[in-house]
Amino acid sequence: QVQLVESGGGLVQAGGSLRLSCAASGSIFSINDMGWYRQAPGKQRELVAAITSGGSTNYADSVKGRFTISRDNAKKTVYLQMNRLKPEDTAVYYCAAEISDFAAGPPLAMSDYWGQGTQVTVSS
Repeated sequence: QVQLVESGGGLVQAGGSLRLSCAASGSIFSINDMGWYRQAPGKQRELVAAITSGGSTNYADSVKGRFTISRDNAKKTVYLQMNRLKPEDTAVYYCAAEISDFAAGPPLAMSDYWGQGTQVTVSS
């Protein structure tokens, strides 16, 4: 069974920083893309940042220059460093990953997995 567990959310003042972590565990054969999404109250879930297994990244325009996504493949962990936070960054942040689960047997197809979400609140 594969799990994604996030940590690092909290309350911060505008202009501050937070670092989110998301660790994958379980019967993992391989991990492709990993990413962070967020969902604010009354809004749709949106992609914040994503990173490939090779380290290529892409970001939502709203966070470019402020957020940095990175990953440690050996630790099966993805990070989101969030700087210069704004009140509009307030949301529940979810990590996601494309993972093949060897316990599922052949053909080791990729499936999407999600974390439970972590609240980020930025006060003005």
